[in-house]
Amino acid sequence: MEAATLRFSSIRSPNQTMASQFSQKLLKSRLSGPPNCLIQKNNFNSNQISTVKPSRLDWRVVKSKCSSLEPKNASGDVNFGKDSRRKKLAIFVSGGGSNFRSIHEASIQGLVNGDVAVLVTDKPGCGGAVYARNSGIPVIVFPKSKLIPDGLLTEELVTVLRNFEIDFVLLAGFLKLIPVELVQTYPKSILNIHPSLLPAFGGKGYYGLKVHEAVIASGARFQCHGSGTWIANFHALLSIANSLETFHSLRYSGPTVHFVDEHYDTGRTLAQRVVPVLANDTPEDLAARVLHEEHQVYVEAVAALCEDRIVWREDGVPLIRSRTDPDELS
Repeated sequence: MEAATLRFSSIRSPNQTMASQFSQKLLKSRLSGPPNCLIQKNNFNSNQISTVKPSRLDWRVVKSKCSSLEPKNASGDVNFGKDSRRKKLAIFVSGGGSNFRSIHEASIQGLVNGDVAVLVTDKPGCGGAVYARNSGIPVIVFPKSKLIPDGLLTEELVTVLRNFEIDFVLLAGFLKLIPVELVQTYPKSILNIHPSLLPAFGGKGYYGLKVHEAVIASGARFQCHGSGTWIANFHALLSIANSLETFHSLRYSGPTVHFVDEHYDTGRTLAQRVVPVLANDTPEDLAARVLHEEHQVYVEAVAALCEDRIVWREDGVPLIRSRTDPDELS
């Protein structure tokens, strides 16, 4: 096996500042859990992946760009919960990772009281993984499969995340079902973003353009006197409807941020946004409209999570406490 020095990423951009190196002893300690930790090589090729035991590596880690700024309320005062430290985030992606990028950029700008500590992917050549490596964010591959036999097993992944001291797990276009062991390790601490108004158009097989194709094909329409389930964002929907003057026949969709349980898209809803579905929409048109809202609502939800502003009603429904008014819940 090749004994060359491996690195988490190759940083070539002159606009990035390389952080000071962690000591070899500290890094080995942080990643000593799994027997084989999958690390991306500098000259990365999705078809060439090396697996080397941590004890044999000469480690060099480059921290991701992060900001020392702290989110502040309207008065300029830091407004966190009891635990005001910056949280450590693990983000899971399978594709381009645009929501991952939005969260990472919000972290750098000080809008999120947390830093992306590691990226997990089942597709080591995807756009999200490329962005992570270029940003100095460690990339690990999960799960182990026939195509990637050296990927991490579930118990190894849990150990790695613990060694990184991860506070929250964020799914951003990750297409694999999250293992029960991980859900149990991070109760009420795993979020996902789905491109429809759950519970509609969710579940196994509903992802990407497939969701938007199904929404358009359904002809789903908002009714003035419908059940309360679909009026969670009633005021936002009214605003859209009034501007379009088509309230009674408005078709609608939008993203949902929800907590993750053992099944696809069935965890408790935390936040939603509503967008119109226009008569001549293609799936790509609708996807772009929903994605714009995804980038905003997911960052807002993650910011609330990192500031300990999520409270749980007695019936198990999560609510977000306003940053400026503790008595205001949404």
